[in-house]
Amino acid sequence: MTDPPEEVPQAHSEIVLYQTEDGLSRIQVRLENETVWLTQAHMAELFQTSVSNINIHIRNILRDGELQERAVIKEYLITAADGKRYRTKHYRLEMILAVGYRVRSLRGTQFRQWATERLREYLVKGFTLDDDRLKGRDRLGDYFDELLARIREIRASEKRVYQRIREILALAVDYREGEQETQLFFATMQNKMHYAASGMTAAEIIRRRADADQANMGLMTWSGGRVLKRDVSTAKNYLAEGEIDTLNRIVVMFLDQAEFRAQRRQDIRMRDWTVFLDKFLRDTELPVLEGLGSVSQEEARSWAETQYGVFVERRRLAAEQAAENRYLDDLRSTAKALESTRTTQPSPRKTTRKRKKD
Repeated sequence: MTDPPEEVPQAHSEIVLYQTEDGLSRIQVRLENETVWLTQAHMAELFQTSVSNINIHIRNILRDGELQERAVIKEYLITAADGKRYRTKHYRLEMILAVGYRVRSLRGTQFRQWATERLREYLVKGFTLDDDRLKGRDRLGDYFDELLARIREIRASEKRVYQRIREILALAVDYREGEQETQLFFATMQNKMHYAASGMTAAEIIRRRADADQANMGLMTWSGGRVLKRDVSTAKNYLAEGEIDTLNRIVVMFLDQAEFRAQRRQDIRMRDWTVFLDKFLRDTELPVLEGLGSVSQEEARSWAETQYGVFVERRRLAAEQAAENRYLDDLRSTAKALESTRTTQPSPRKTTRKRKKD
């Protein structure tokens, strides 16, 4: 006879797996009765994989005898979105750790990096210390407090909109600088924002607005005193004031959303940002990008650089012509000054010498 399911405790246990700014993987845990209980759905979210994948690992762990079912599985009654209560299996910390060693995902890799470092420390020293716990800190509380502080710091920043966008997106717990998945995520988000502001992707903006016939090649902003090659392949440099204003409003929405989640002790993942952005754009009746657009980044870059070559040559010829015109103007001014000097000078007096009489 199985034990009747209990109600889920009001104060839920929590686990947050994230990467610090120095590139190290960290786990923060909120324990209830010295352990953690998570559902398969929670584990799937933690390790960024599917519920079916988590289920396969759990069955294999139990089949191999690595853990005993009665020791690590417990049923709780949970209230679903429809208001009904359902018996749902929850898994103890030992099972969560065992799954973390098996799951194949970026988050699983981060978990194993963290766990391996703890094991190495234990084998070398004979013990492992949690410095935050020794100092009496609420580690999970510290994470969300630091997240809130970072959000408010970005909000107060006077940095340009694009720098703030990158900093906001980097708040995601699974954001890893330099990773291919992260680069693809950032490019996708950037394209969605460009499309919402201008009706074009970043590549389409460059392809349609980079024009050697236009003043400053069609750029609205650029670094330094003159347009350089590095400026012409950046979409934001072609955006008008109203389009930049739209981007700023999107940034404010992101900050509000991030702050609300941090206050509710909910972490943010890269996929969450995508969902938030699409929903916000639809709610505000802004265009939502579907797909990759009609112009590739390589095509846009090639077009911009070709236009820049024409633009630079025209600028060089214009500069040479201007220099020649200045030279001719200087010659004319000098000649005129000399002529003026000659006409204003008095004529020299003629002197006659008297002849002596013999």
